[in-house]
Amino acid sequence: MVPGQSAAVPLSVQILRLPEAEGLPLPGYATAGASGMDVLAAIPTSVSIPPLSWRLIPAGIAIALPAGYEAQIRPRSGLAMRHGVGVLNAPGTIDADYRGPISVILINLGTEPFDLHRGDRIAQLVIQPVIHIQWTEVSELPETGRGDGGFGHTGVR
Repeated sequence: MVPGQSAAVPLSVQILRLPEAEGLPLPGYATAGASGMDVLAAIPTSVSIPPLSWRLIPAGIAIALPAGYEAQIRPRSGLAMRHGVGVLNAPGTIDADYRGPISVILINLGTEPFDLHRGDRIAQLVIQPVIHIQWTEVSELPETGRGDGGFGHTGVR
């Protein structure tokens, strides 16, 4: 939670429904405890994504995030588990100063074609605070117990 923001007062974010999303609901939370809002496919007709292929799917919205926030496009676990479908650049980042249409790059890593229909839930949209940093260049970094061990240095078990 961002300091000064109450859980009872949601962040107000402007959203523009684009013509291709007419008649579709805006992104929304499926449950009271959900972190991500469901993003829908704003496509005029069905689309088939062959195995090992990807397609750019319009969400039919544009947003105006306040400074200090980003929106992340994340895969839906059900699509991944049942069909092998995910978001190619997961998580996709939407910057606070971007005002263009939002689209989702869906990839089919499954073995069968994936058929997508207008209004299908294709991804999750999560709003997060962003912290900007200032680099401090040093001649060496402080020591830790881990040091520079990475990429499996702790083993499998």
